[in-house]
Amino acid sequence: MTSKVNDRISISAPKDLSLGKQVEYEFHYNPDLLQGVPRSLSRDTLSLNADALPFTGIDTWTGYELSWLNKKGKPNVALLECYVPITSANLIESKSFKLYLNSFNQTAFESPEDVRATLASDLSKCAGEPVVVSLTLPNQFNTLTFKEFEGVLLDELDIAVETYEPDTSLLKVTGDKKAETLVSHLLKSNCLITSQPDWASVQIRYEGNGLDHEGLLKYLISFRQHNEFHEQCVERIYCDIMQHCQPEKLTVCARYTRRGGLDINPFRSNFETPYANKRQARQ
Repeated sequence: MTSKVNDRISISAPKDLSLGKQVEYEFHYNPDLLQGVPRSLSRDTLSLNADALPFTGIDTWTGYELSWLNKKGKPNVALLECYVPITSANLIESKSFKLYLNSFNQTAFESPEDVRATLASDLSKCAGEPVVVSLTLPNQFNTLTFKEFEGVLLDELDIAVETYEPDTSLLKVTGDKKAETLVSHLLKSNCLITSQPDWASVQIRYEGNGLDHEGLLKYLISFRQHNEFHEQCVERIYCDIMQHCQPEKLTVCARYTRRGGLDINPFRSNFETPYANKRQARQ
């Protein structure tokens, strides 16, 4: 259910989610721990048609705490990457994902490929569309690198901030045409259910009407007390900029810091393909 109360966006999540509730950890494989959240919860407030989305993209997850047993009982570890299509009916609820991964800890699998295939099957069922999964094993860890967002950093602007709920009136155009890439590390929102803080760096790449930098930074900061899931926030930012500034091309990409060994990195664009999954310093 979605509504708007006193100009604040209010989204009610499903009542049966494990997030925000005390649960017992399971250490043996249980795919039923996964829970999906309908993407329509937020998209309805944005008047988005699931059959004609104004953007393409992907939700990229990185899992740092994946472990299982081989057939001799010896533990294995790996880094997990999964790519959830934004056309899926559901996004994957993060706490249920963590509980599900914990259920691998004392479960024996034939091989890493068996683990990968199991993950892909279960996550695809939860999302409602095929989810691509890859594993990075310890002998490949030295190939991984950090990469920060490139672009003009907005965070050094000397601005006064008064608004901590999303305020589209802060979005303004400068009157000239531009093609630029803007970056901020000051995006913070809160979990829809628990109000736990979610921290992110965001990159906005666009062509068209020039975006007022101070207004854009104030707008991004205005999410600070807003409760919504990662993927939903990025789609809201994209739609707000597109509606109020009308750029010809637009990409919004956010990389959130991890919680429970998982980070989520939504990407939305009307002109380019998703970036490679490169971890940032805060991740």
